[in-house]
Amino acid sequence: MSHADDNAGTRRDFLYYATAGAGAVATGAAVWPLANQMNPSADVQALSSIFVDISGVAVGTQLTVNFLGKPVFIRRRTPEEIAEARAVRMEDLIDQGSENPNKPGTDASDENRAADENGEWLIMVGVCTHLGCVPLGNGAGDFNGWFCPCHGSHYDTAGRIRRGPAPRNLAIPVVAFVDENTIKLG
Repeated sequence: MSHADDNAGTRRDFLYYATAGAGAVATGAAVWPLANQMNPSADVQALSSIFVDISGVAVGTQLTVNFLGKPVFIRRRTPEEIAEARAVRMEDLIDQGSENPNKPGTDASDENRAADENGEWLIMVGVCTHLGCVPLGNGAGDFNGWFCPCHGSHYDTAGRIRRGPAPRNLAIPVVAFVDENTIKLG
């Protein structure tokens, strides 16, 4: 047996491993752009959260901003609106679930839907949960909250569905107070 025969298996194994490694690198180089193009673009990522100045929102008024292509209602409620919302019994609600990402696992009581402890700020996605129309606000409807003119859904002063075809309460977005005059959506 010659010396060349001893090393033949080793050279063959090296060639197999080198070829497999080069193939893996080439496959990764081809697949990476395809997978990377599914990531959100820079302009979309930049809008995944916005800061809103709420210093000009007077008590009893509402500011509507566009966030992720949807209207968001930022309402500074009056003490009467807060009292009216907190007086509603849970068993009178159509949707008793919270669906509040800021307070997961809670019910739809006004305390769990308001953005602050005293209940003055109510921040909701302004899209009817029936078919996606934008409800009218500022005391509209039978419950002094919001009314969807498309199919007649009535929401109370906490944005909870009280009558009509809408199956769920108005959604609460992810929101945080940066300071007393600024909120961060998203």
